[in-house]
Amino acid sequence: MSAGCCNHNARFDGLSPAYKRVLWTVIALNGIMFAVELTAGVAARSQALQADALDFLGDTLTYGISLAVIGQSLAIRSTAALFKGFSLLVMGLFVFGATLYRVFVTGVPEAHVMGVVGFLALAANVISVLLLMKYKDGDANVRSVWLCSRNDAIGNVAVMLAASGVWATATGWPDLAVAGLMAVLFISSAWSILRQSLGEFREARAPLPHHR
Repeated sequence: MSAGCCNHNARFDGLSPAYKRVLWTVIALNGIMFAVELTAGVAARSQALQADALDFLGDTLTYGISLAVIGQSLAIRSTAALFKGFSLLVMGLFVFGATLYRVFVTGVPEAHVMGVVGFLALAANVISVLLLMKYKDGDANVRSVWLCSRNDAIGNVAVMLAASGVWATATGWPDLAVAGLMAVLFISSAWSILRQSLGEFREARAPLPHHR
């Protein structure tokens, strides 16, 4: 998740009709899966599903921001990426706090609901990742979309593993463990996005060199 995995020499800024179409498709998939996963997470009493649903909502909103700032100046695009990084950080802290709270709340999640919904979410995110794969090396605004989609796919695999753990142990601890790991993933990715976007923001604000 290090910013070092990004090719800073290939700063694709999203200014492409093909990329915009891909982004609209990914936004639609995330919006649909937010509604599905939140409903299922509440019904199944699964903290991991609810955490993943929150991630879908955050992605839907931030992808919309990404689409809106395409073609704008580097300063505006890096500011948007900063906002998305802070949003992801807040999301991670919220999921972490909610997970700690659930430790003291009784109730075992319904493993079969977690498994089925986790599989649907994984399918949606794999489609998103494949669509975005060729655009993963870009500016902070573009790269944040790739990181969020990649995190979603990882999170969905984790939810399915949590469902297996809940079924095998008849306890909610696997669900809580996965929600905690997802919180760490959110926070780590937020740091990566914030570091790159801050660098680009400083670059955009730096005065142009004077030539004699």
